[in-house]
Amino acid sequence: MTRTQGLFRLPILAFLASAVVCAAAPAPVFSAGSDPQEAEAPKKPAAAGFALSAAPSKVNVDGVLDEEAWQKAAVMKLLYEWTPGDNVPPPVDTDCLVTYDRDKFYIAFRCFDPEPKKIRAHLMDRDATDTLIQDDHISVIIDPFNDERRGFQFRVNPLGVQADANFSESEGYEDFSWDAIWNAAGKITDWGYTIEIAIPFNQLRFPKGTASQTWGISAERSWPRNVRHRMTSHRRDRDVACLLCQINKLTGIEGITPGRNLEFDPTLTANRTDVRNDFPAGPMDGGKIKAEPGITARWGVTPNLILNATANPDFSQVEADVAQLDVNTRFALFYPEKRPFFLEGGDFFLTPLQAVFTRTVADPAGGVKMTGKIGRSAIGFFGAYDRINNLIFPSNQGSASDSLDQDVTSGVFRYRRDVGRNSTIGALYTGRAAEDYYNHVLGFDGFLQLSQTKAFYFQYLHTETEYPLSLARRYGQPEKPFGGNGATIGLRHWSRDWVYTLDLNALSANFRADYGFVPQVDFRQVQAYAARLFWGKPNGWFTRIQLGFQGYRTESIKGQITNQLIGLVAMYQGPYQSTLQIIAGPSKEYYEGKLYDLARLQMGAEMKPFSGAVLQLAGRFGDVIDYANSRKANVINITPALEYNFSRHFNFNLAHVFERLGFGGRKIYTANLVQGKLVYNFNVRTFIRAIVQYQNLARDPELYGFPVAKTSDSVFTQFLFSYKINPQTVLFLGYSDNYLGMQGIDITRADRTFFIKLGYAWTQ
Repeated sequence: MTRTQGLFRLPILAFLASAVVCAAAPAPVFSAGSDPQEAEAPKKPAAAGFALSAAPSKVNVDGVLDEEAWQKAAVMKLLYEWTPGDNVPPPVDTDCLVTYDRDKFYIAFRCFDPEPKKIRAHLMDRDATDTLIQDDHISVIIDPFNDERRGFQFRVNPLGVQADANFSESEGYEDFSWDAIWNAAGKITDWGYTIEIAIPFNQLRFPKGTASQTWGISAERSWPRNVRHRMTSHRRDRDVACLLCQINKLTGIEGITPGRNLEFDPTLTANRTDVRNDFPAGPMDGGKIKAEPGITARWGVTPNLILNATANPDFSQVEADVAQLDVNTRFALFYPEKRPFFLEGGDFFLTPLQAVFTRTVADPAGGVKMTGKIGRSAIGFFGAYDRINNLIFPSNQGSASDSLDQDVTSGVFRYRRDVGRNSTIGALYTGRAAEDYYNHVLGFDGFLQLSQTKAFYFQYLHTETEYPLSLARRYGQPEKPFGGNGATIGLRHWSRDWVYTLDLNALSANFRADYGFVPQVDFRQVQAYAARLFWGKPNGWFTRIQLGFQGYRTESIKGQITNQLIGLVAMYQGPYQSTLQIIAGPSKEYYEGKLYDLARLQMGAEMKPFSGAVLQLAGRFGDVIDYANSRKANVINITPALEYNFSRHFNFNLAHVFERLGFGGRKIYTANLVQGKLVYNFNVRTFIRAIVQYQNLARDPELYGFPVAKTSDSVFTQFLFSYKINPQTVLFLGYSDNYLGMQGIDITRADRTFFIKLGYAWTQ
C-alpha cells in the first residue's frame, strides 16, 4: 500500500467516527440546556458573586497595596477551610482583592497571621512547585469562559516566587509546565503578608466581544503548620467531584482587550562538546562551537484563538531529566515534556489514550500551532518538520526504540465540543510521514459527567502504519502496510466517603501511535479500584484514612494472561503533613512462555516536620521476574529522599535508589542510583545550581546466561547559572559532563559540554 492509499482510509474512518458522535449527542441527559447533576442530587447553594468595576488608578506591582485601585476593588474573603476541615471557619483571616483595567487583570491578597515569624517562605526557581507547596502561598484559578471546564492557575509565595498552570476539569489535568508572562510581588509584614499580581490580558484566553463578561474565579490560601490548612473563597463540597462548578463568579468585566497580542521570542543557543573518542586512554578531542539562532512568534488572532510559529527553534532542555533506574525493565521510560512551544495549549491535545506525546519531535527545523475556542468548540492543530525520526516498537512483552536520521513531516489535529454543562465529545488525528514510512491515527472520544460524583469517558482510535523494509525486518515488524485499533472506556466516582474507578482498555497487536507514548500493545485489560474514606477531627491523630483494594487483569488479544494483581490498599494522612501508603497482594505475570506467581509489598511515606524540610521513603519488596535470565527472583528496592532549605536562599535535594535482585540466596545485581542537587537563589530571578547523578551496578556474572561486566559506573554532572526575567527572557550559562567506568577501567570522563542560551520576549 502506498502512503496515499493509507490516507484514503481516513475519510471513511472520519465518517464513521462522526456518525457515532452524532448518534450519541442527542441523548437528553447531555443535551445543551439540561444539567445532569441536578437530576441526581439536590441543588447546592451557589458560590457568592462579585461585581467588578475598572480600576480608577494605575497599579504598581510592588507588594504594597497603597493605590486607589485597591481601595475600590472587590473584596472576596476566604471564609472556608476545605482541608483538613470540611468547610469550617478558617484559622486565619484572608482577603482577596480583584480589579482590572483595559490591559491587565489585577489580584491582591492580605494574608493575616497571628505569628508572622512562622511564615514559611523561601526563594526558588519559577514553577518549582514541589518546593513552593511547602511554603505559605496563595493560589488563584481563573475561568474566563465561565464554562466550568478549564482554567488558568497562578500561585505566589510571600517572597513573590511564581508558578502557573493549565487546569482542565474533565481530564483532571494540572500542568505547571505551562508558562505565562505576568508580574507578582510579595511583602512580609508584622501582621502577615501581602501579594500583588498583574496578569496581561494577552496571556489569557477569553470570549471575543465588548459586552460585559462573567468569569469564574477561585481564591485559595495555603497555611502549612502542623497540618496544611487550605482555605478558599467558596465552599468545596466533598460530595461534588468537580472544582470549577463550585467557584465564585465575577461580573461587570467589560472593555478589555489583549492589545495587538503579539509576542516574538528570539533565541541564540551555542554549545561546544568535547569527546574522548579513544576511551579511556585517549585525549579529550575538542569539538566545534555550534551556534543556533531561532525565533518563535505568538499572535492572538482573537482573544481566544492563538497562533504560534517557530523557525529553527531552540528546543533544548536546560533542566536535566530526573534520573531513573533503567535496570531489569521491559518498556521504554517516560520523561515529561518541558519545551515552551509544545506546552502552549497543551491541554487541548489530552485524550484518555496518550496518542500525543510531543517529545517524539526531537530536532525540528520549524513548526506551527493554533489553539483556541470558538463558542462551544475547542480546536488545536500543530505541525512540525523534524530532522530525526524517533520510533517506539511496542509489543505485549516489551518495547524497543530507535532514532533514524531522516526528515519527518508531522501534524496533529484536535477537535472537542462542549455538550451540556460538563460533558465533551471530540476527535483526534495525528500523522507522521518520511521516506518509505507513515503512521496515521484517527479516532473519537468523549467525557460525560453523569452526576456530581460520577463521570464516564471513552476513546476509540484506528491506526495505519508502514515501515521501511529494512527497519521492519530489523525489529520484527510487519513488512507490508498494516492497521490497528485501540479503545478505552472508564467510569469514576468520587464522593465524601467512597472512591471507585473501573477501566477497560484494549490495543491490538498492530496498534501504533508514533506521535504518542504507547510502549505496550496486544492486550486487553480491566482495572478496578474501590476505597472507603474516613475523615479525622481537628487536631486529631489523623486527617484522612483510605482503605480499599485495587485489581487488574491483562491478557493478550489471543487470551494469554499477561499480568494480574489483587491488592489491598491503605493510606494514612496525619500531623506533620505526613502520608503513608501501603499496597500488598498476590500477582501473576507472564514472560517468555511461563506464568509466574508473585507476591510483593509496596509502600511510600512522606513527612514535612518543619519549615523547609521534606522526608520521603518508598520501597518495594517481594517477588519479581529477572527479565535478563527469564526466571523468578526476589527484589529489595528502597528509595529515600530528602529536601532541606538551609535558609531562604539555599536548597538541597538528595535522592537515592537502592535495588538488589536475588536468586537462590545470591545477588544477581545490586544497583545504586544517587542524585544530588544544590541550589543557591540570589533572588526570584537568579540562581546557580549543581546537579550530580551517580549510578553503580554490580553483577554476579555467574548468574547470567551471557557475558556481563562485573561492575559499571556512570556519573553525570551539570552546573548552571540562570537569570530569568520571565519564562522567555533568560540567560543560561552551563557546563555538563559524563563519566564512565567498568571492571578494569577507573571512572573516566567521556565527554564535556559548555553551553549558553539567550532568550528575549518582546510583547505588544
